[in-house]
Amino acid sequence: MKKFDKDRLILGFAGPVLALVVAFALTTVVLLASGKNPFEPYRLMFDSAAYVDVQVLIINQAGTYYLAALAVAIGFRMNLFNIGVDGQYRLAAMMAALVGASVDLPGPLQIALIVIVAMLVGAFWAGIAGFLKTTRGVSEVVSTIMLNSIATALVAWLILPKNFGVQPAGSNNLTTGDIPESAWFPGLSMGAEAGEIYGFTFVAAACGVIYWFVLNRTRFGFDLRATGESESAAQASGVDAKKMVLTSMLISGAVAGLAGMPTLLGDTHTYSLDFPTGIGFTGITIALLGRNNPIGIAFSALLIAFLDKTSASLDQFGYEKEIATIMQGLIVISVVVSYELVRRYGTRRQQQKVGEELAAGHALTTEKEAAL
Repeated sequence: MKKFDKDRLILGFAGPVLALVVAFALTTVVLLASGKNPFEPYRLMFDSAAYVDVQVLIINQAGTYYLAALAVAIGFRMNLFNIGVDGQYRLAAMMAALVGASVDLPGPLQIALIVIVAMLVGAFWAGIAGFLKTTRGVSEVVSTIMLNSIATALVAWLILPKNFGVQPAGSNNLTTGDIPESAWFPGLSMGAEAGEIYGFTFVAAACGVIYWFVLNRTRFGFDLRATGESESAAQASGVDAKKMVLTSMLISGAVAGLAGMPTLLGDTHTYSLDFPTGIGFTGITIALLGRNNPIGIAFSALLIAFLDKTSASLDQFGYEKEIATIMQGLIVISVVVSYELVRRYGTRRQQQKVGEELAAGHALTTEKEAAL
């Protein structure tokens, strides 16, 4: 039976906790510097979270964030930085919406088709970066940033009325047309006033379970983690590192494609100019804060969703709602710094333990030699 490692558990919690404490402390300093009450916004946000409708909004937003963060985390576990999740997510959502609005199938088949299209488009767009990295050595950071811009331009072109877009009468908005009601993903009703929890939020939770199982209980997951730790060592053990890089990017993109499904199938039922953006970049924050662990990512997604949804009413009380954005930015900075501090402490602690064990072993050997 594997011995319980208390130090490892403590260090695992220390990074996120330290990051959050520092982020909240710095946000408090910002509020003080602006001449505002440093504690009142927090109270207002918690008061807002007491309403059931806000709780539903938080859970729904967390589901979307969770999928985006899983997509980022898959890349991180392979030592890949997939910054292109946002472009993959938006392009996938739009293409899935186009197909959903133009094809008429029985409800379950229509939903399955929409989801498959989203995954394929996301995987294809991420696969471009994976292909460039494995064949030309192009950094995935550079290629995915450029692909984000290309995806933005491509979506803007595709949604024009002269191409595939639809402009509703009396509106300046452009959409892909509505998905038939039979293809709406059923949700969990929380009452007439509260609304419903998107059904795809539960699919997001299932994706987290699959992510954990594949990474920790399959040969593919072991190869992926091994390649992320040391590509040369993985190759020496018979793993095709380039194949793992490409496969990881494809899977990351496919999961990124799913990130738009809670909103598309549970709320808007169409892709339009006001479809949520920036989800992929928020996913980076959540994956970092959650340390690429599915449970850690879940709590991080709920925290960021809480900040987003409860800060919306702050301006009614004289506080800028951008406080939440400031806090999220500070969390990113704090995560990087705190994790490095914890890593250094963990390294020193490990070296100390090894030294203590060697000293104890030497003392035992000396005692045995003296006894003889």
